[in-house]
Amino acid sequence: MRKVVLIPDSFKGTMSSAEICQVMAEAIGRHIPDAEVVSLPVADGGEGSVDAFLASVGGERVLERVTGPFAGEPIEAFYGRLPDGTAVIEMAAAAGLPLVDGRPDPLLTTTYGVGELMLAAARAGARHLIVGAGGSATNDLGCGAAAALGVRFLDADGEVFVPTGGSIDQVARIDTSGLDPAVREATITVMCDIDNPLHGERGAAHVFGPQKGADPEVVTELDRQLVLGAELIRRDVGVDIADVPGAGAAGGLAGGLMAFAGAELRQGIDVVLDAVDFERILAGADLVFTGEGKIDSQSLSGKVVVGVGRRAEPLGVPVVAVVGDIADGFEPVYDEGVTAVFSINNLAIDFSRAKLRARQDLTTTMDSILRFADVLGRPLPLAVD
Repeated sequence: MRKVVLIPDSFKGTMSSAEICQVMAEAIGRHIPDAEVVSLPVADGGEGSVDAFLASVGGERVLERVTGPFAGEPIEAFYGRLPDGTAVIEMAAAAGLPLVDGRPDPLLTTTYGVGELMLAAARAGARHLIVGAGGSATNDLGCGAAAALGVRFLDADGEVFVPTGGSIDQVARIDTSGLDPAVREATITVMCDIDNPLHGERGAAHVFGPQKGADPEVVTELDRQLVLGAELIRRDVGVDIADVPGAGAAGGLAGGLMAFAGAELRQGIDVVLDAVDFERILAGADLVFTGEGKIDSQSLSGKVVVGVGRRAEPLGVPVVAVVGDIADGFEPVYDEGVTAVFSINNLAIDFSRAKLRARQDLTTTMDSILRFADVLGRPLPLAVD
């Protein structure tokens, strides 16, 4: 074994993807000292996406003062500028759940700051905007972001306002003619790690509203607002986003950017793999280690492990997934280019205790895998009569 590629997602609440790469690389160094190790920490659209891009391909953080999750409350946020000029905007940096500071309210939170980051990047010369749609505190259908980009939302009196998750029903007309020229000329890609539609039982409000602070009554209201928003968009913009897979990501931000700014929705891991030129990196590789916090049936909808497996399989490179937890129904990942799955859970303890020893358990698991790989690589002893 001479070349090993490391491309894990983070284990949320325990280790970042960069930390996981470090542990894996150290283990490989102990067992295969002469191996070439290529580390590609990744994220599929949520918190940490900008740093993962910068760690993998280089570039710089650009700081901007923008609107936070609540109108009138500015925050310091950022986007990433890659060497080729592409801008990576992490919606969680301006409208993420941790930013609501114990005041979750998806009826009032806004993505306006996300649009301000996009606008700043486009006006600074970026012609490709990659927007990570994960970790949101919002459910505003991306109306806030669109308003920052120049889209006008008018009420029954013809007054312009910025809709939130609880006021989309006050929109009487949508006018996209004012979309900023720099944004209009840019290619926009939204990274979605889910395939949920905009509304309904699998939509943004019902599936993700509770984690944003919505009780059952508020969830019903948020979903009603999204239904009305989709109808307005179909009438005034001429785009039907209601049933588009992934449109419900980040409280409908994905669907909104598709309608208001012509964005393309793609699985986050595929966007990352294209950006790092994954197939070129895999040339000559003997093995890939990947991983994520939990592998289950939902991993098939576009998570990192399956995304890596699908791209490595045609090149004949085996993929080993080292994960925090294995849930029932994960087995179909073996049909997607994943060779083997190992959990780092070495003790039967709950997550609150397990996360404190995640680094230790990852080290132990990697050592075990590499010891076994060494045994498999040895010639079998000859039988003696």
